[in-house]
Amino acid sequence: MQLSLEQVGKTVGPSVHLHPMSLSPAPDAVTVLLGATQAGKTSLMRLMAGLDVPTSGRVLVDGRDVTGTPVRERNVAMVYQQFINYPSMTVFDNIASPLKLGGRPRAEIDRRVRELAARLHIEVFLDRLPAELSGGQQQRVALARALAKNAPLMLLDEPLVNLDYKLREELREELTQLFAAGDSTVVYATTEPGEALLLGGYTAVLDQGELLQYGPTAEVFHRPKSLRVARAFSDPPMNLLAAEVAEGGAQLNGGPLLAVELPQHATRALTLGIRASAVRVARRPGDVALAGQVELAEISGSDTFVHVHTAVGEIVAQLTGVHDFALGSAITLHVNPAQVYAFDQSGDLLVAPQRAKGV
Repeated sequence: MQLSLEQVGKTVGPSVHLHPMSLSPAPDAVTVLLGATQAGKTSLMRLMAGLDVPTSGRVLVDGRDVTGTPVRERNVAMVYQQFINYPSMTVFDNIASPLKLGGRPRAEIDRRVRELAARLHIEVFLDRLPAELSGGQQQRVALARALAKNAPLMLLDEPLVNLDYKLREELREELTQLFAAGDSTVVYATTEPGEALLLGGYTAVLDQGELLQYGPTAEVFHRPKSLRVARAFSDPPMNLLAAEVAEGGAQLNGGPLLAVELPQHATRALTLGIRASAVRVARRPGDVALAGQVELAEISGSDTFVHVHTAVGEIVAQLTGVHDFALGSAITLHVNPAQVYAFDQSGDLLVAPQRAKGV
């Protein structure tokens, strides 16, 4: 199924929820809507589903204008942040409901329900009512029901946000496999850049109701077209440092020269971007050193995040493994100029690190 949004916008009174935008999610693939809270993700999904009507523009499905067609007349499955289940029906019957409505044979319904329940780790709850389950378990029931429907368009609005960390990691892998095995166009909203990378497919970056960039997820991540995209698609936030064009590259304000190959049209004032994962404490050939002082060191999972005050600004380094740094101690960070992004005065991308083959 090909869903196409043509210059759709949404205003409510004086508030602009969505600025006019055009978007055609890749059919039979996953498109991630990535953005902070109130970026416009839910508003856009509601237009896709037919729950809202755009103030301007059109919604097309396979070339047919469905703008204003209510959701009950569209074949759409949707899962919200807050789970919605039928309270008087067992978990089995909740998952089976779209299959029964579709007139599927009893044996097929039983097989499909049990298969999905096993994948989402709720097979032991099939005879229970939703009220007897935890919030996370109820959300998995809602997910299973949406997957059972096998609708040509599946919309998932931050479906894992209320689950615990370990379960979210497990379900991301399961959902990626389920999406790959199906033939639905999947639109998945999240605030987490890491989740977008894990899901792969395509990513649309939204900010304050604007569509900033859309394309293959890896391409958007590695070549953000602007500072706004880079900020939205970096966790931890990208280190942004003021610099100026200089002979041989970019001169950091108050710091060393970085041998970055800049285009001739580069503005004099620049912003250099360095991902936290590109900052090291062990020097490698070609690195530039930045001396500083440790302000904070925190461990998250298997990584250590070190916040450092330097002459060129605050820098965060993401280091693999557990490291012990004393607060206030001297530290030298190392950065390879080949891993530096450069943005012009308007925030547009000038230079991005060259991607390794297969990345």
